[in-house]
Amino acid sequence: MDDDPAITLVCLPFAGAGASFFRPWSDYTDLRVLPLQLPGRERRVDEEPHRDVHAAVDGLRADLVAALDPGTPVALFGHSLGAVLAYELAHRLVDGQAVEVVRLFASGSPEPRAPRRERATGLSDADFLNRVSEFAGYNHTALDDPEMREMFLPALRADVEMHENYRPSTDQPLAVPITALRGEDDELVGYRESASWSAVAAVDFEHVELPGGHMYLTEAAPALLRLISSTVR
Repeated sequence: MDDDPAITLVCLPFAGAGASFFRPWSDYTDLRVLPLQLPGRERRVDEEPHRDVHAAVDGLRADLVAALDPGTPVALFGHSLGAVLAYELAHRLVDGQAVEVVRLFASGSPEPRAPRRERATGLSDADFLNRVSEFAGYNHTALDDPEMREMFLPALRADVEMHENYRPSTDQPLAVPITALRGEDDELVGYRESASWSAVAAVDFEHVELPGGHMYLTEAAPALLRLISSTVR
């Protein structure tokens, strides 16, 4: 109906990413795009980054509730680390009944209970960056500049550590519809791993592939936003 409140698309970052990654997405959708910012990057660069998913989600939930008008429904999008942040945030929001979650879009990730097969935590800077690049199939441009790399690395290390050490807060399926998304050429997260999100879906579930590799969203944002918009409407 025309008088239904507009849906806000809440975006949770992948490892090392800041809120600015998602701001151009507003050009591809009529949804309100609300990227949440973790400490340790961009305008929060002077804050200590989180190393625990559950502590991070405590802060993200408070930030989200403060940013929303009462009664605003949200869809949650997260890629890789962002997918488990979004999943945990969805559980918190459903349990607290503070915000209506219309759908979770979990991108580039196996379901939350799947352990990480390989690790980068504890490696030297050079080995760490090589391992992360292998994981993602993507090199962040900030890593090419020594000064930017020095600023960027602590948050990236913290994000990778909290992703690799993550364990779900609950075994209960999520009472929110889930769309699992994957780049069809993703060599990090396979088809079955992405589709395994069905195991934590208590209600509607769908699995969708888009052109590209693990970081398909860097090039396929228009197609991704069309899919999200059409799904939640």
